[in-house]
Amino acid sequence: MYHLLFAGDDGQLYDHRTLRATGRAGDRFVELMDDDMEKLPSGASLALVPGGTPVGLTRTGQFTTLEQNPWADGRSWAVGALLPQGYTRTLMPSYVRDKKTQPLPLLGYTAVACRNGELYVAALRTDEPHRWDPAHYDTTDLPALVRDKLASLPENRILSHLAHCALEYHCFTAQNIFYGRWEGGIPVSPACNARCLGCISLQPAGCCPSPQARIKFRPSPAELAEVAVPHLNGGDGAIVSFGQGCEGEPALAAGTIAETIERVRGLTGKGTINMNSNGGCTAGVKDICRAGLNAIRVSLISALGDTYDAYYRPQDYSLADVRRSLEVAVSHGVYTSLNLLVLPGLTDRADEVKALAAFVRETGVNLVQLRNLNIDPDWLFERLPGSGGDIIGVAGLIEALKEVPGLSVGNYSRPVR
Repeated sequence: MYHLLFAGDDGQLYDHRTLRATGRAGDRFVELMDDDMEKLPSGASLALVPGGTPVGLTRTGQFTTLEQNPWADGRSWAVGALLPQGYTRTLMPSYVRDKKTQPLPLLGYTAVACRNGELYVAALRTDEPHRWDPAHYDTTDLPALVRDKLASLPENRILSHLAHCALEYHCFTAQNIFYGRWEGGIPVSPACNARCLGCISLQPAGCCPSPQARIKFRPSPAELAEVAVPHLNGGDGAIVSFGQGCEGEPALAAGTIAETIERVRGLTGKGTINMNSNGGCTAGVKDICRAGLNAIRVSLISALGDTYDAYYRPQDYSLADVRRSLEVAVSHGVYTSLNLLVLPGLTDRADEVKALAAFVRETGVNLVQLRNLNIDPDWLFERLPGSGGDIIGVAGLIEALKEVPGLSVGNYSRPVR
Protein backbone atom coordinates (compact mmCIF):
# COMPACT_ATOMS: atom_id res chain seq x y z
CA MET A 1 0.00 0.00 0.00
CA TYR A 2 1.20 3.49 -0.83
CA HIS A 3 0.83 5.96 2.04
CA LEU A 4 -0.04 9.63 1.79
CA LEU A 5 3.07 11.83 1.81
CA PHE A 6 2.62 15.39 3.05
CA ALA A 7 4.58 18.31 4.46
CA GLY A 8 4.17 20.10 7.77
CA ASP A 9 4.57 23.72 8.80
CA ASP A 10 7.90 22.66 10.26
CA GLY A 11 9.26 21.91 6.78
CA GLN A 12 9.38 18.16 7.38
CA LEU A 13 7.93 15.40 5.21
CA TYR A 14 5.55 12.95 6.80
CA ASP A 15 4.43 9.46 5.82
CA HIS A 16 0.84 9.04 6.98
CA ARG A 17 0.37 5.78 8.87
CA THR A 18 -3.19 5.01 7.82
CA LEU A 19 -4.27 7.18 4.88
CA ARG A 20 -3.54 5.73 1.46
CA ALA A 21 -2.01 7.88 -1.24
CA THR A 22 -4.12 9.31 -4.06
CA GLY A 23 -3.55 11.04 -7.37
CA ARG A 24 -5.60 13.12 -9.74
CA ALA A 25 -6.66 12.88 -13.39
CA GLY A 26 -8.67 15.89 -14.47
CA ASP A 27 -11.07 16.53 -11.61
CA ARG A 28 -11.05 12.91 -10.40
CA PHE A 29 -9.18 11.54 -7.39
CA VAL A 30 -7.97 7.95 -7.62
CA GLU A 31 -5.95 5.64 -5.38
CA LEU A 32 -2.32 5.18 -6.41
CA MET A 33 -1.71 1.59 -7.50
CA ASP A 34 1.36 -0.39 -8.57
CA ASP A 35 0.68 0.16 -12.27
CA ASP A 36 0.93 3.92 -11.70
CA MET A 37 4.15 4.02 -9.75
CA GLU A 38 7.92 4.22 -10.26
CA LYS A 39 10.57 4.75 -7.62
CA LEU A 40 11.52 8.41 -7.36
CA PRO A 41 14.08 8.73 -10.18
CA SER A 42 17.47 10.35 -9.96
CA GLY A 43 17.17 14.03 -10.79
CA ALA A 44 13.61 14.35 -9.47
CA SER A 45 12.83 16.84 -6.72
CA LEU A 46 9.98 17.38 -4.29
CA ALA A 47 7.99 20.61 -4.14
CA LEU A 48 5.27 21.99 -1.92
CA VAL A 49 1.96 22.60 -3.70
CA PRO A 50 1.29 26.19 -2.54
CA GLY A 51 -1.97 26.39 -0.62
CA GLY A 52 -2.79 22.74 -1.34
CA THR A 53 -4.45 20.62 1.35
CA PRO A 54 -3.57 16.93 0.73
CA VAL A 55 -6.24 14.35 -0.04
CA GLY A 56 -5.92 10.74 1.14
CA LEU A 57 -8.03 7.61 1.10
CA THR A 58 -9.35 6.03 4.30
CA ARG A 59 -9.44 2.32 5.01
CA THR A 60 -13.17 2.41 4.20
CA GLY A 61 -12.52 3.87 0.75
CA GLN A 62 -13.46 7.50 1.42
CA PHE A 63 -11.47 10.42 0.05
CA THR A 64 -10.66 12.85 2.83
CA THR A 65 -8.64 16.03 3.26
CA LEU A 66 -5.89 16.19 5.86
CA GLU A 67 -5.89 19.75 7.16
CA GLN A 68 -3.99 19.36 10.42
CA ASN A 69 -0.69 17.56 10.91
CA PRO A 70 -1.42 14.60 13.24
CA TRP A 71 2.17 14.49 14.55
CA ALA A 72 3.19 18.13 14.89
CA ASP A 73 1.63 21.54 15.42
CA GLY A 74 0.31 23.32 12.36
CA ARG A 75 -1.15 22.55 8.95
CA SER A 76 -0.62 19.72 6.49
CA TRP A 77 0.40 20.65 2.95
CA ALA A 78 0.27 18.73 -0.31
CA VAL A 79 3.53 17.88 -2.04
CA GLY A 80 4.37 16.83 -5.58
CA ALA A 81 7.41 15.59 -7.45
CA LEU A 82 9.05 17.42 -10.34
CA LEU A 83 10.28 14.84 -12.83
CA PRO A 84 13.50 14.83 -14.83
CA GLN A 85 13.47 14.42 -18.61
CA GLY A 86 12.72 10.88 -19.76
CA TYR A 87 9.73 10.42 -17.44
CA THR A 88 6.08 11.11 -18.24
CA ARG A 89 3.61 11.95 -15.48
CA THR A 90 0.56 9.66 -15.24
CA LEU A 91 -1.26 11.38 -12.36
CA MET A 92 -1.12 14.77 -10.68
CA PRO A 93 -1.09 15.23 -6.90
CA SER A 94 -4.50 15.23 -5.24
CA TYR A 95 -5.25 18.30 -3.15
CA VAL A 96 -7.86 20.98 -2.65
CA ARG A 97 -7.12 24.72 -2.89
CA ASP A 98 -9.07 27.91 -2.49
CA LYS A 99 -9.86 28.87 -6.09
CA LYS A 100 -9.52 32.53 -5.17
CA THR A 101 -5.79 32.12 -4.54
CA GLN A 102 -3.08 32.84 -7.10
CA PRO A 103 -2.73 30.02 -9.68
CA LEU A 104 0.10 27.58 -9.08
CA PRO A 105 3.55 28.26 -10.53
CA LEU A 106 4.28 26.80 -13.97
CA LEU A 107 5.59 23.48 -12.66
CA GLY A 108 4.68 19.91 -13.59
CA TYR A 109 3.55 18.62 -10.20
CA THR A 110 3.38 14.81 -10.11
CA ALA A 111 1.68 12.58 -7.54
CA VAL A 112 4.15 11.20 -5.00
CA ALA A 113 3.75 8.63 -2.23
CA CYS A 114 5.67 6.59 0.32
CA ARG A 115 5.91 2.81 0.71
CA ASN A 116 8.16 1.01 3.16
CA GLY A 117 10.18 4.17 3.71
CA GLU A 118 10.84 4.76 -0.01
CA LEU A 119 9.40 7.44 -2.26
CA TYR A 120 7.46 6.65 -5.45
CA VAL A 121 5.99 8.83 -8.21
CA ALA A 122 3.08 8.40 -10.61
CA ALA A 123 5.15 8.27 -13.79
CA LEU A 124 6.44 6.10 -16.60
CA ARG A 125 9.95 6.07 -17.95
CA THR A 126 9.42 6.87 -21.61
CA ASP A 127 12.90 7.73 -22.91
CA GLU A 128 16.60 7.37 -22.11
CA PRO A 129 17.30 10.25 -19.69
CA HIS A 130 21.11 10.26 -19.80
CA ARG A 131 21.71 13.44 -21.81
CA TRP A 132 19.17 15.42 -19.82
CA ASP A 133 20.21 14.16 -16.39
CA PRO A 134 20.63 17.26 -14.19
CA ALA A 135 23.97 15.84 -13.04
CA HIS A 136 25.40 16.89 -16.43
CA TYR A 137 24.38 20.53 -15.97
CA ASP A 138 25.24 23.49 -13.73
CA THR A 139 28.68 22.01 -13.19
CA THR A 140 31.41 23.92 -11.40
CA ASP A 141 33.23 24.65 -14.66
CA LEU A 142 30.21 26.21 -16.42
CA PRO A 143 30.92 29.86 -15.46
CA ALA A 144 34.45 29.59 -16.85
CA LEU A 145 33.18 27.98 -20.06
CA VAL A 146 30.70 30.84 -20.45
CA ARG A 147 33.40 33.47 -19.88
CA ASP A 148 35.75 31.85 -22.38
CA LYS A 149 33.14 31.60 -25.12
CA LEU A 150 31.96 35.17 -24.57
CA ALA A 151 35.56 36.34 -24.82
CA SER A 152 35.89 34.61 -28.19
CA LEU A 153 32.80 36.40 -29.60
CA PRO A 154 32.46 39.59 -27.54
CA GLU A 155 30.16 41.37 -30.02
CA ASN A 156 27.73 38.48 -30.50
CA ARG A 157 24.42 39.48 -28.90
CA ILE A 158 22.81 36.04 -29.10
CA LEU A 159 25.73 34.46 -27.26
CA SER A 160 25.39 37.05 -24.49
CA HIS A 161 21.67 36.29 -24.30
CA LEU A 162 22.39 32.55 -24.02
CA ALA A 163 24.95 33.19 -21.28
CA HIS A 164 22.21 34.82 -19.21
CA CYS A 165 19.85 31.91 -19.89
CA ALA A 166 22.52 29.38 -18.96
CA LEU A 167 23.57 31.00 -15.69
CA GLU A 168 20.39 32.72 -14.49
CA TYR A 169 17.61 30.48 -15.83
CA HIS A 170 19.70 27.27 -15.74
CA CYS A 171 18.42 26.41 -19.24
CA PHE A 172 19.93 23.12 -20.35
CA THR A 173 19.85 23.84 -24.09
CA ALA A 174 21.56 27.19 -23.47
CA GLN A 175 24.18 25.50 -21.31
CA ASN A 176 24.87 22.95 -24.04
CA ILE A 177 26.06 25.77 -26.31
CA PHE A 178 28.83 26.46 -23.80
CA TYR A 179 29.51 22.79 -23.09
CA GLY A 180 29.75 22.26 -26.88
CA ARG A 181 27.56 19.15 -26.99
CA TRP A 182 24.15 17.64 -27.73
CA GLU A 183 21.17 19.96 -28.34
CA GLY A 184 21.94 23.66 -28.17
CA GLY A 185 19.19 26.25 -28.26
CA ILE A 186 19.41 29.41 -30.38
CA PRO A 187 16.48 31.83 -29.91
CA VAL A 188 15.66 34.15 -32.78
CA SER A 189 12.14 35.62 -32.64
CA PRO A 190 10.70 38.10 -30.12
CA ALA A 191 7.30 37.95 -31.86
CA CYS A 192 4.60 35.28 -31.61
CA ASN A 193 1.30 34.47 -33.30
CA ALA A 194 -0.20 32.65 -30.31
CA ARG A 195 -1.10 33.64 -26.76
CA CYS A 196 -0.66 30.30 -25.01
CA LEU A 197 -2.23 29.95 -21.60
CA GLY A 198 0.94 28.30 -20.32
CA CYS A 199 3.51 30.48 -22.09
CA ILE A 200 6.82 30.39 -20.23
CA SER A 201 8.36 33.58 -21.65
CA LEU A 202 5.45 36.03 -21.87
CA GLN A 203 2.23 35.55 -19.95
CA PRO A 204 -0.64 37.43 -21.64
CA ALA A 205 -3.11 34.93 -20.17
CA GLY A 206 -2.66 36.31 -16.66
CA CYS A 207 -1.91 32.86 -15.29
CA CYS A 208 1.22 33.45 -13.25
CA PRO A 209 4.70 34.96 -13.61
CA SER A 210 6.71 33.52 -16.48
CA PRO A 211 9.91 31.83 -15.30
CA GLN A 212 12.05 33.57 -17.92
CA ALA A 213 12.06 36.71 -20.05
CA ARG A 214 11.60 36.69 -23.81
CA ILE A 215 14.37 37.80 -26.14
CA LYS A 216 13.98 41.51 -26.93
CA PHE A 217 16.04 41.85 -30.12
CA ARG A 218 16.27 40.27 -33.55
CA PRO A 219 19.66 38.59 -34.04
CA SER A 220 21.28 38.68 -37.46
CA PRO A 221 22.04 35.59 -39.56
CA ALA A 222 25.75 36.29 -39.07
CA GLU A 223 25.39 36.22 -35.27
CA LEU A 224 23.34 33.04 -35.38
CA ALA A 225 25.76 31.26 -37.70
CA GLU A 226 28.71 32.23 -35.48
CA VAL A 227 27.09 30.27 -32.66
CA ALA A 228 25.64 27.41 -34.72
CA VAL A 229 28.64 26.33 -36.81
CA PRO A 230 31.08 25.45 -34.01
CA HIS A 231 28.32 23.70 -32.13
CA LEU A 232 27.38 21.53 -35.11
CA ASN A 233 31.04 20.74 -35.71
CA GLY A 234 31.31 19.48 -32.13
CA GLY A 235 30.00 16.05 -33.05
CA ASP A 236 28.35 13.61 -30.59
CA GLY A 237 24.84 14.05 -31.95
CA ALA A 238 25.04 17.84 -32.21
CA ILE A 239 21.76 19.70 -32.73
CA VAL A 240 21.01 23.40 -32.94
CA SER A 241 17.39 24.32 -32.32
CA PHE A 242 15.55 27.50 -33.19
CA GLY A 243 12.40 28.06 -31.15
CA GLN A 244 13.31 28.15 -27.47
CA GLY A 245 11.37 28.90 -24.32
CA CYS A 246 12.78 32.42 -24.26
CA GLU A 247 11.27 33.43 -27.62
CA GLY A 248 8.07 33.57 -29.60
CA GLU A 249 7.37 31.76 -32.88
CA PRO A 250 10.56 31.26 -34.93
CA ALA A 251 8.79 30.83 -38.27
CA LEU A 252 7.81 34.50 -38.04
CA ALA A 253 11.53 35.15 -38.57
CA ALA A 254 11.67 32.81 -41.58
CA GLY A 255 13.92 35.07 -43.64
CA THR A 256 16.51 35.26 -40.86
CA ILE A 257 16.45 31.52 -40.21
CA ALA A 258 16.57 30.60 -43.89
CA GLU A 259 19.60 32.83 -44.46
CA THR A 260 21.23 31.43 -41.32
CA ILE A 261 20.78 27.85 -42.55
CA GLU A 262 22.30 28.77 -45.91
CA ARG A 263 25.29 30.37 -44.16
CA VAL A 264 25.72 27.41 -41.82
CA ARG A 265 25.50 24.79 -44.56
CA GLY A 266 28.01 26.75 -46.58
CA LEU A 267 30.48 26.15 -43.77
CA THR A 268 29.55 22.72 -42.41
CA GLY A 269 27.42 19.78 -43.40
CA LYS A 270 27.54 18.28 -39.91
CA GLY A 271 24.84 18.01 -37.29
CA THR A 272 21.09 18.52 -37.19
CA ILE A 273 19.35 21.85 -37.65
CA ASN A 274 16.01 21.72 -35.84
CA MET A 275 13.16 24.16 -35.28
CA ASN A 276 10.59 24.09 -32.48
CA SER A 277 7.42 25.75 -33.74
CA ASN A 278 3.70 26.08 -33.21
CA GLY A 279 3.29 25.38 -36.94
CA GLY A 280 0.90 28.27 -37.44
CA CYS A 281 2.95 30.20 -40.00
CA THR A 282 2.91 27.71 -42.87
CA ALA A 283 4.54 30.07 -45.36
CA GLY A 284 7.46 30.60 -42.99
CA VAL A 285 7.80 26.88 -42.32
CA LYS A 286 7.89 26.25 -46.05
CA ASP A 287 10.69 28.80 -46.62
CA ILE A 288 12.74 27.36 -43.77
CA CYS A 289 12.30 23.79 -45.00
CA ARG A 290 13.40 24.83 -48.49
CA ALA A 291 16.55 26.36 -46.99
CA GLY A 292 17.62 23.00 -45.62
CA LEU A 293 15.97 22.42 -42.23
CA ASN A 294 16.58 18.86 -41.02
CA ALA A 295 13.92 18.47 -38.32
CA ILE A 296 10.88 20.27 -36.97
CA ARG A 297 9.03 19.79 -33.69
CA VAL A 298 5.51 21.22 -33.57
CA SER A 299 3.77 21.96 -30.29
CA LEU A 300 0.34 20.40 -29.79
CA ILE A 301 -2.01 20.07 -26.85
CA SER A 302 -4.93 18.57 -28.76
CA ALA A 303 -5.96 17.48 -32.24
CA LEU A 304 -9.48 18.79 -31.51
CA GLY A 305 -9.98 22.34 -32.72
CA ASP A 306 -11.93 23.69 -29.73
CA THR A 307 -9.38 22.48 -27.20
CA TYR A 308 -6.48 23.61 -29.38
CA ASP A 309 -7.90 27.13 -29.80
CA ALA A 310 -8.73 27.50 -26.10
CA TYR A 311 -5.14 26.78 -25.07
CA TYR A 312 -3.06 28.39 -27.85
CA ARG A 313 -5.44 31.29 -28.59
CA PRO A 314 -3.93 31.54 -32.09
CA GLN A 315 -3.84 34.79 -34.01
CA ASP A 316 -4.40 34.56 -37.77
CA TYR A 317 -3.98 30.78 -37.95
CA SER A 318 -5.81 27.60 -37.00
CA LEU A 319 -5.18 23.92 -36.32
CA ALA A 320 -5.68 23.35 -40.06
CA ASP A 321 -2.58 25.49 -40.71
CA VAL A 322 -0.60 23.40 -38.21
CA ARG A 323 -1.59 20.30 -40.15
CA ARG A 324 -0.51 21.94 -43.42
CA SER A 325 2.85 22.93 -41.93
CA LEU A 326 3.57 19.34 -40.97
CA GLU A 327 2.56 18.14 -44.43
CA VAL A 328 4.86 20.76 -46.00
CA ALA A 329 7.75 19.59 -43.82
CA VAL A 330 7.14 15.95 -44.73
CA SER A 331 7.04 16.84 -48.43
CA HIS A 332 10.52 18.42 -48.07
CA GLY A 333 11.95 15.35 -46.38
CA VAL A 334 12.13 17.02 -42.96
CA TYR A 335 11.94 14.78 -39.88
CA THR A 336 8.72 15.73 -38.05
CA SER A 337 7.87 15.53 -34.36
CA LEU A 338 5.02 16.63 -32.16
CA ASN A 339 5.78 18.23 -28.82
CA LEU A 340 2.67 16.81 -27.14
CA LEU A 341 1.67 18.71 -23.99
CA VAL A 342 0.45 15.95 -21.67
CA LEU A 343 -1.96 16.59 -18.81
CA PRO A 344 -3.64 13.63 -17.07
CA GLY A 345 -7.38 13.94 -17.43
CA LEU A 346 -7.12 15.89 -20.68
CA THR A 347 -4.64 14.34 -23.12
CA ASP A 348 -5.71 10.82 -22.12
CA ARG A 349 -9.44 11.33 -22.74
CA ALA A 350 -10.77 8.75 -25.19
CA ASP A 351 -11.89 11.36 -27.74
CA GLU A 352 -8.56 13.22 -27.49
CA VAL A 353 -6.57 10.02 -28.03
CA LYS A 354 -8.69 9.02 -31.03
CA ALA A 355 -8.29 12.44 -32.68
CA LEU A 356 -4.56 12.55 -31.95
CA ALA A 357 -3.90 9.09 -33.42
CA ALA A 358 -5.77 10.08 -36.59
CA PHE A 359 -3.85 13.38 -36.81
CA VAL A 360 -0.51 11.57 -36.52
CA ARG A 361 -1.44 8.99 -39.18
CA GLU A 362 -2.72 11.61 -41.61
CA THR A 363 0.26 13.98 -41.31
CA GLY A 364 2.98 11.31 -41.34
CA VAL A 365 4.64 12.50 -38.12
CA ASN A 366 7.77 10.51 -37.24
CA LEU A 367 7.95 11.05 -33.47
CA VAL A 368 5.70 12.13 -30.62
CA GLN A 369 7.61 13.75 -27.78
CA LEU A 370 5.64 13.58 -24.55
CA ARG A 371 6.01 16.78 -22.53
CA ASN A 372 4.53 17.17 -19.04
CA LEU A 373 2.42 20.34 -19.18
CA ASN A 374 3.43 22.80 -16.47
CA ILE A 375 0.27 24.63 -15.46
CA ASP A 376 -2.30 24.86 -12.68
CA PRO A 377 -4.89 22.22 -13.72
CA ASP A 378 -7.81 23.95 -11.96
CA TRP A 379 -7.02 27.23 -13.67
CA LEU A 380 -6.61 25.51 -17.04
CA PHE A 381 -9.72 23.33 -16.96
CA GLU A 382 -11.86 26.39 -16.26
CA ARG A 383 -10.74 27.72 -19.65
CA LEU A 384 -11.02 24.57 -21.77
CA PRO A 385 -14.09 22.93 -23.31
CA GLY A 386 -15.89 20.38 -21.14
CA SER A 387 -14.92 16.76 -20.77
CA GLY A 388 -15.51 14.45 -23.71
CA GLY A 389 -15.44 10.73 -23.09
CA ASP A 390 -13.77 8.40 -20.65
CA ILE A 391 -10.24 8.83 -19.35
CA ILE A 392 -8.14 5.88 -20.53
CA GLY A 393 -4.99 6.92 -18.68
CA VAL A 394 -1.60 8.14 -19.88
CA ALA A 395 -0.42 4.55 -20.27
CA GLY A 396 -3.40 3.94 -22.56
CA LEU A 397 -2.52 7.07 -24.55
CA ILE A 398 1.03 5.82 -25.07
CA GLU A 399 -0.16 2.36 -26.13
CA ALA A 400 -2.55 3.91 -28.67
CA LEU A 401 0.28 5.97 -30.15
CA LYS A 402 2.56 2.95 -30.37
CA GLU A 403 -0.05 1.25 -32.54
CA VAL A 404 0.45 3.90 -35.26
CA PRO A 405 2.73 2.31 -37.91
CA GLY A 406 6.19 3.82 -38.11
CA LEU A 407 5.67 6.22 -35.16
CA SER A 408 8.22 6.55 -32.37
CA VAL A 409 7.29 7.78 -28.89
CA GLY A 410 9.74 9.45 -26.52
CA ASN A 411 10.46 12.68 -24.68
CA TYR A 412 12.94 14.80 -26.60
CA SER A 413 14.53 15.62 -29.93
CA ARG A 414 17.03 13.32 -31.58
CA PRO A 415 19.80 13.94 -34.08
CA VAL A 416 18.70 12.92 -37.56
CA ARG A 417 22.06 13.35 -39.33
